[in-house]
Amino acid sequence: MVTANITHSGDIPNPFAGVDFSQLEKSLRRPRTFANFALNTLVSGMTMFALVPLFSVICLLIWRGGQKLTGSVFAQLPPAPLEQGGGFGNAVVGTLVIVGLAVLISVPISLLTAIYISQDKGTRTAEVVRFSAKVLTGFPSILAGVFAYGAIVLTTGGYSAVAGAVALSTLMLPTIILTSEDAIRSVPSRMKEAAVGMGANQAQTVWMVLLPTAIPGILTGVMLAVARAAGETAPLLFTALFSNYWLWSHGHANLMQPTASLAVLIYNFAGMPFQNQVELAWTAALVLVLLVLAANLIGQSLSRRQIQ
Repeated sequence: MVTANITHSGDIPNPFAGVDFSQLEKSLRRPRTFANFALNTLVSGMTMFALVPLFSVICLLIWRGGQKLTGSVFAQLPPAPLEQGGGFGNAVVGTLVIVGLAVLISVPISLLTAIYISQDKGTRTAEVVRFSAKVLTGFPSILAGVFAYGAIVLTTGGYSAVAGAVALSTLMLPTIILTSEDAIRSVPSRMKEAAVGMGANQAQTVWMVLLPTAIPGILTGVMLAVARAAGETAPLLFTALFSNYWLWSHGHANLMQPTASLAVLIYNFAGMPFQNQVELAWTAALVLVLLVLAANLIGQSLSRRQIQ
């Protein structure tokens, strides 16, 4: 064991003796430092400016819509034009039912499609399906309503929650397909190879390895699609229309009848000349924004879990 006793700090050569540390000091008089400060300030300012519309809308909704946000609005039906009070409980239930049906329709189709294009990557059919899904992301929502109107409303002879769910599911498909495909592809290849090495076939590998691992990413896509579908109005005008009554009657829900939704209620009441209905429209808008915000936060939480 070798030890060394150093008694004087001057015995150790200083490797930084010839360095001019004054050149490392930050000063706005230096061009590079000033340019860095100016660009950081510009980016921060533009970021805050971009957030102004969002927080302005939220503050306005809280101020105007929060005045009538009580428990009674969730238990009452929409009021008549000159009637005071009332609520939009049927619209909340209708929104949840229509979006829930849309999830039941879109998730199985989207998941099977995502599995196909992720496993058969490189084939011409998979590329066509992927390209079609990307094109569908920019599909106008009103055209989805026209499609469901021709396919469901005219066939069944009436507006219904099912027709609204078909229209919303059309808009949800591309989001779930593309996010699910990315989630499945992000599964490490060694997990798939290990499953194949243990004798699992392709179906068992997908069902028992890929899907359970990709679940957070898949759920992220579902929640983002739900957030988009919950705020759509145009498709529901062509399909579910509106109703001033509860969805269920005589103890069971009738899904083949016109169904209320928050988006259509806001559309109907916002242009009314009656103050009570206008105030209910603001409150319904606040509730709808809170529902969409909750769906987005859940999606972001699942996305972070997937990254970790």
